Amino acid sequence: MQPSARDLDLRQRHGVETPEHVDVHFELAGIGSRLAAALLDLLLMLLALLILALVFDAVVGQTGKTVRGWLAALMLLLVFCLVWGYFTLFEALNGGRTPGKQALGIRVVMDTGRPITPAAAVVRNLVRILDTYFVPPLLPALLTIFLHRSNKRPGDIAAGTIVVRDRPTDWTLGAGAALQTGATQPADEPLETGPPELSEQEFRLLDRFLGRLNELAPDVQVRITTDLVRRFEGRIPRRNADAEAYLVTVFAEEQRKRRSRFAARPQAGAAGRMSVPAERFVEKKRRGWESFRETAIRMERSGVGALSAGEIPAFAAQYREVAADLARARTYQVDPRVIDYLERVVSAGHNALYRARGKAHTPLLHYILDDFPAAVVTSWQYVLLAFLLFTIPATVGYVMIRERPSLAEEIVPPVMVRRAEQAAERTAEGRGYAEAPGDERPVIAAAIITNNIQVSFGVFVGGMTGGLLTAWLLFANGIMLGLGLGLFKNYNALSYLVTFVVGHGVLELTAIFISAGAGFRLAKALIAPGDRTRKDALVLEGRIAARMLGAVVTLLAIAGTIEGLLSTSDASAVWKYGVSALTVVFLFLYLLSGRRYLKHA
Repeated sequence: MQPSARDLDLRQRHGVETPEHVDVHFELAGIGSRLAAALLDLLLMLLALLILALVFDAVVGQTGKTVRGWLAALMLLLVFCLVWGYFTLFEALNGGRTPGKQALGIRVVMDTGRPITPAAAVVRNLVRILDTYFVPPLLPALLTIFLHRSNKRPGDIAAGTIVVRDRPTDWTLGAGAALQTGATQPADEPLETGPPELSEQEFRLLDRFLGRLNELAPDVQVRITTDLVRRFEGRIPRRNADAEAYLVTVFAEEQRKRRSRFAARPQAGAAGRMSVPAERFVEKKRRGWESFRETAIRMERSGVGALSAGEIPAFAAQYREVAADLARARTYQVDPRVIDYLERVVSAGHNALYRARGKAHTPLLHYILDDFPAAVVTSWQYVLLAFLLFTIPATVGYVMIRERPSLAEEIVPPVMVRRAEQAAERTAEGRGYAEAPGDERPVIAAAIITNNIQVSFGVFVGGMTGGLLTAWLLFANGIMLGLGLGLFKNYNALSYLVTFVVGHGVLELTAIFISAGAGFRLAKALIAPGDRTRKDALVLEGRIAARMLGAVVTLLAIAGTIEGLLSTSDASAVWKYGVSALTVVFLFLYLLSGRRYLKHA
């Protein structure tokens, strides 16, 4: 019989080799299931935002003006965390599954098949910016998923992750034989029924024919049935006039014989070596596989706490045995459905075991004070490059506008010119820059924090364009800052602007340089991976870049708080310059903490 469309397996797979040197193939999630999961997650996010808005509306009406400002600031921060942290936190803390992915039976794992790391979750989801800001939206993601052999979007490429199918409740051999077709076998029937009568090729042929019997045209059924009966009846007496019933009986008897202790037979061309039919192998191992599968699912749902201390070594030993069974199953050429089942069992055990072997959770304070600044110190060359790409254009812009004030009408945005004119008027009146009422400052601080973090994320993701977008953003913002400073100087209002910027500017600009340095790390991995493959270089550089972004968020949270609560206030210039000096000292101590950590690591 020629293979039919039903015999074709069109599923895409990603192969990895476990530490036990066993090849495991993960079924890749298709674009349809990934889009459906993303839409479901989007609906859940919108529902959460709606609930937040209703709660805020119910609470804010019962509070005073000052408390209302703080509640609005908290609301703004919660919305920001929900939008930017939803995918990252769920994937990092829930085994690579958001609620949408869990509902669709898919999950994110590393290229190696291991659970996704927090750093990979951060990088993977920040690169969504590329998917969002292109026109039309999602174009980069759709193109790369279609073209990449492992169905990767840009975030997966940067983080070294894949999205795989994972429905643990669907893969089980159950109590009965997975390969059984036709007559069933009573549980108490003895298996010692003699050696098999059919060759492997004949048995597979009969299995395929009976499985597709109802799909064949009547004349084809009759012709193939007659040929098979004629082929077998010389060795196996025919006790039934119905040809199809005879073939079903032959197949059922052959299955029982292949599960018996007499099933082994000499291998062709290999003196002294015996082959074990697949059916006997599956029958012998099924209960152990099912027991291991149930334990792996229990560990996946409840963590390593689902097992006692004494059970973990036994689970590890059982995992090695099942992994070896997968290799044997391929050797014995068992049914592809059983191999698929075993691959899922081994991958589930692999994830559960290596997650259990992971390090204890590190306190968040350790990351903030040691790990994040250490990543910045390690990347000082990239941060310096970002600093130069910003400050040199800024200097050029300042000199240009000072030497030729008329350029303001040609290259400076009109809104900036108007602000400079207003600054001159405010300076003459003795008023400060952007002074805001006290009840509005918490909201301003929250808005500044979220905006600056988003800008930093964009600068970082620009590294995926080979650093071109990152370099352009630094150049454009640098020259615009220089033009602005020169313009205010021309209107004799520079001190007016500097007094506003000085309190938070040191930390804010440093954070931008660090995020750009993280982007340049990704760019280097893409352009000059060195001795590593480009894929490995992206993953390794992405880990460092993710820690650098942790430092960026820390610095911007402090800078935004200063900008919203102090810079926009009517505090004296002495206070603002004093806070600026303190931020310089803090930054020095922060980076020094990272350097000390590197020395003792």
